[in-house]
Amino acid sequence: MSPPIDLRSDTVTRPTPAMREAMARAEVGDDQYGEDPTTNRLQQQMAALLGKEAALWMPSGTMANQVALLVLARPGDEVVTAREAHAGWHEAGGAAANAGVQIVEVGERGVFTRAQLEAAIKPAGLPVFPATTVVEVENTHNRSGGVVFPQDEVVRICALARERGLASFLDGARLWNAAVASGRSEAELAAPFDLISVAFSKGLGAPGGSLLAGSRELIQRANRHRRRLGGAMRQVGIFAAAALHGVLHHRARLAEDHANARRLAERLAGCAAVQLDLASVQTNIVVFHLQPGAPDAAAVVASARAKGVLLNAFGARTVRAVTHLDVSAAQCDEAAAHLTSLLAA
Repeated sequence: MSPPIDLRSDTVTRPTPAMREAMARAEVGDDQYGEDPTTNRLQQQMAALLGKEAALWMPSGTMANQVALLVLARPGDEVVTAREAHAGWHEAGGAAANAGVQIVEVGERGVFTRAQLEAAIKPAGLPVFPATTVVEVENTHNRSGGVVFPQDEVVRICALARERGLASFLDGARLWNAAVASGRSEAELAAPFDLISVAFSKGLGAPGGSLLAGSRELIQRANRHRRRLGGAMRQVGIFAAAALHGVLHHRARLAEDHANARRLAERLAGCAAVQLDLASVQTNIVVFHLQPGAPDAAAVVASARAKGVLLNAFGARTVRAVTHLDVSAAQCDEAAAHLTSLLAA
């Protein structure tokens, strides 16, 4: 029996043989003492690649995002994000539980404008309002189908943040995909922000790990919060080696994932039961909606699983598929054939 075609997420990838070899060869030490040479090299190289002064390895993207809010905000503050941002939808309420902040969502379809941010900032002189202190951009935006946030608007948003005394944070878990899709470097995409996160366990195929990058002062503060949340580990060079291998060998090939996502989306868009805006398919995520009269998302996911295709329900009538290095173009064609067949039944 063939293994399933797993389109649930780009986090389901398994380390390639070459990545496993790099992990096995990794020189390690105690990272809490700053003595893991592979982790130190990763942090130095990523700070340079992202155009920041310093960087800090994190066990997960959620922890990276939570630490960022702890560094940039105070309990009771308000953080402005795009609608359906990962910070508010997929971090188990961590923004409230850990940083004590509330999130206000603006814009639509994963993006917002400088004007929308300005309208969301609470008046500072009235004590009944929370203080708006952070603006957060997610690039690419998961729930909106992996869309790339327009960089010209990012520059305007972060300029307003500086003018109004807000900190700026980039949730760049899939920044690698945004760079490939936009043709801009990661450093250019990160430049307007005070603090940024990137993930190694998604498109780059590492078994775990994320990273925060910013000024030395912010990263020093982040290090203390990482410790407080239980994220300070020991011989993490094995994870750092996987990350370094992914950055070196798997970034350019993200274009293949984007092409495969487009291939799948075009097949699905031709199905009468599916509502899918092809303009939203800019990277490796395909989010589609089920028309009235079609089965609901849970039924589609269950039927697809029976055919060997794994998907995620993102709502009552919304389904997500994600391409990655463990899924080929032929497998995307096979998945599309199964999906269009069951939706046409």
